[in-house]
Amino acid sequence: MLGGLVVLGLLVLGGLGFIVLAVVIMTYNSLVTLRNRCENAWSQIDVQLKRRNDLIPNLVETVKGYAAHEQETFTRITEARAAMANAQTVKEKASANNMLTGALKSLFAVVENYPDLKANQNFMQLQEELTTTENKISYARQFYNDSVMKYDTSRQTFPNNIIAGMFHFVDRDYFEVEEAAREVPNVDFKK
Repeated sequence: MLGGLVVLGLLVLGGLGFIVLAVVIMTYNSLVTLRNRCENAWSQIDVQLKRRNDLIPNLVETVKGYAAHEQETFTRITEARAAMANAQTVKEKASANNMLTGALKSLFAVVENYPDLKANQNFMQLQEELTTTENKISYARQFYNDSVMKYDTSRQTFPNNIIAGMFHFVDRDYFEVEEAAREVPNVDFKK
C-alpha cells in the first residue's frame, strides 16, 4: 500500500514537472517568435530607409542644377545621410531619420522657388519615388512598433516575465518620430 502511494506521488510530481516544463518551452518559443517578428519588422524599415537614402543623391543633384547657391541645404542633407548611414541602433536610426526628414523639408522649400525644376520630369519621378518610399517607411514603422508592443506585452505579463527574465529577453525600442517631425510639410509641386 505504501509503495503504491509512493509510485502515485512520483507520477503526480512527474506529471506536474512535465506540465511546468511544457509551459516553459511554449512560453520560450512564443517569446522567440515575437522577438524574431520584431527583428524582421526592423529589417523592413531598414530596407526602406536605405532606399530613401539612395534616392536622395539623385534628387539633390537634380535640384543643384537649378539652385546651386543653396549650399547650406545640400550640406544639411549630406550630413543627415551620413548620420543615417552610421546609425546602428533603433534610437540612432530614428534620430537620423528625423534629421533627414527635416533636411528634406528644407530641400522641398527651396524647390518651391524654381518653377522649372518643379516641372522637370526627372525631379517629378524622383519626388514620386521618394513619396512612395516615405509611405512604405510609415507602414513599416507602424508594423515594427506593433510587433514591439506585442513582444513587450508578452514579455512583461505573468508567467512570461519569469521566463523572459531567466532567458534574458530584453525590451525593444520603438521607432518614434520627434515632435517637430510630426508636422506634415505643406509642399505643393503643382503650382
